[in-house]
Amino acid sequence: MSDYGEQISDSEKQRIAHDFITHAPPGEVETVFSDVRHLLSKDGSAHGESMTASLSKYRVDQFTPVTVDKEKVLLTNHGKLDNNRFLDPRSKKSFHCNIPKVEISDIQPADVDSNAESWRNEIDNALAKYIKEHFPHGTCTVYGTSNGGETTIIACIEDHKFSPENFWNGRWRSEWKITIEDGNAKVVGILKTQVHYYEDGNVQLVSQKECKDNLTVSSEKQLADDVTKLIMKFESDYQLAINDNYNTLSTTTFKALRRQLPVTRTKIDWNKILGYQIGKEIGK
Repeated sequence: MSDYGEQISDSEKQRIAHDFITHAPPGEVETVFSDVRHLLSKDGSAHGESMTASLSKYRVDQFTPVTVDKEKVLLTNHGKLDNNRFLDPRSKKSFHCNIPKVEISDIQPADVDSNAESWRNEIDNALAKYIKEHFPHGTCTVYGTSNGGETTIIACIEDHKFSPENFWNGRWRSEWKITIEDGNAKVVGILKTQVHYYEDGNVQLVSQKECKDNLTVSSEKQLADDVTKLIMKFESDYQLAINDNYNTLSTTTFKALRRQLPVTRTKIDWNKILGYQIGKEIGK
């Protein structure tokens, strides 16, 4: 792979390729995958399987939305079954997914945990209304399991906007774990934002925040409403904090990185310089 120094081993090539693919900006993984495959083209198909595995990991880690019977569901580790099958707990169906190509097939009825279903269903319904109101293209998938007297609900939220014609792409993800036991609910959330802007440069925002709180439980409906309000508060505060940080960066850090005036201590009149250049060309 290198003509100028020590040769890179196959295992190291696979590690580098894996890092490139799994850290691809949102909406750009296909381009990164194609470029990495081109870089490794001299090795034939030796790395094809490992690259496909890396792409599959990326799809699942990014909460990639897919359409199952005209309804959106997320690919997540919480719904992953055997042999590339995934669970859609809302419709109580499982499906096979060709993850690299994001192609759905073989949709079948699936069993869900009946002991957790009432909790899962109420939280799913409440969050669906929240997603519709606050996320233009958002998708939410809610899972439920029970173990003895403890019930665990996992809610995954994803929204994205890809605008390559304007040289930027972005994705929002949040994952909420609600553990219900003895009249109490422990809520733990992880919020993630990734934005890539690449017009005349290359700037990425990668941000993550963890949130925790406890709620008192009296009924499924009450808990669903309280969890939704809590999630809305945490996510709104997080978005406002990101905006504040950007404003601070633009007026302090970024400003300090660029020179206010050239060494002549005089502002450059770019329009005048452009006029000189045009006049020079006409003179020729």
